Amino acid sequence: MDWTEINIEISADQVDEAAAIAQMVVPYGIYIEDYSDLRTEAPKIAHIDLIDEELLQKDVTKALIHIYISPDDNPAEAIAFLREKYTAAGIANSISTTAVKQEEWATAWKQYYHPQKLGNRLVVCPSWEEYEKQPEEVIITLDPGMAFGTGSHDTTRLCLEFLEEHCAPGKQVLDVGSGSGILAISSVLLGCDRAVGVEIDPTAVRVAEENSAINHTDDRVQFICGDLVQKVEGVYDIVCANIVADVIIQLLPNVGRFMAEDAVLITSGIIDEREADVQAALAQNGFAVLRRRESAGWVALECAKEK
Repeated sequence: MDWTEINIEISADQVDEAAAIAQMVVPYGIYIEDYSDLRTEAPKIAHIDLIDEELLQKDVTKALIHIYISPDDNPAEAIAFLREKYTAAGIANSISTTAVKQEEWATAWKQYYHPQKLGNRLVVCPSWEEYEKQPEEVIITLDPGMAFGTGSHDTTRLCLEFLEEHCAPGKQVLDVGSGSGILAISSVLLGCDRAVGVEIDPTAVRVAEENSAINHTDDRVQFICGDLVQKVEGVYDIVCANIVADVIIQLLPNVGRFMAEDAVLITSGIIDEREADVQAALAQNGFAVLRRRESAGWVALECAKEK
């Protein structure tokens, strides 16, 4: 059966907020075309004559967001949700749809996915790529498929940078909205004893379990399909939540009870326009922000429960 590709055209200066809303529609990621920096940034890395003419003709005032809806879901519901949220946020948009064969959607992303080093030690590498490991490096083999989390997105990278600093023997990790499993699996490869990932999308859970098996961590990493409050038990030394601002805010009244006394909460998926809302919700629910990192308009926060 065919998937449905939803194409959203918006103003380039609203792409971060529009993308954050789009990520609320599906749990397995989105694709963004944004050429607004092409003429200013490209000449810094290549002579303008070497840049494809087709790219130079792109409308730099517009951005395109692509969302892929599985055959089991109703694209009309997703479109209605997007229009409602974009209207409320004052984001002008034009939405269209096209059909995409499942086999094309399932493999097309591979051409853009290559080994990349994140933080000081961790290297994310797809299974079909060759990579020569350096002595100090930790390699995670990751095939995200239709689950969000290749490590290339700023939010994932920011979380991994924080996570790398906290991972140590004896620690246990909870990853809320685990997607491809990248944070949970990486935490164990970086030295933690055990990790649990919880995710509402069954496709993402299956992909995460496959990735854990590839990395030989399946005896120490568990993925659960369902809701945090209903499915997870115990307390953890590190809790990660790389989702979106609205979902993070919803989690905060409950997430503290899953945290050990000196645990840290690492959260991202927060566009800079929503940081104040998240910071206010953190304070309201008894959390203190210890450190903050930002990249390309996305914010990650390292937090702890106030004493």
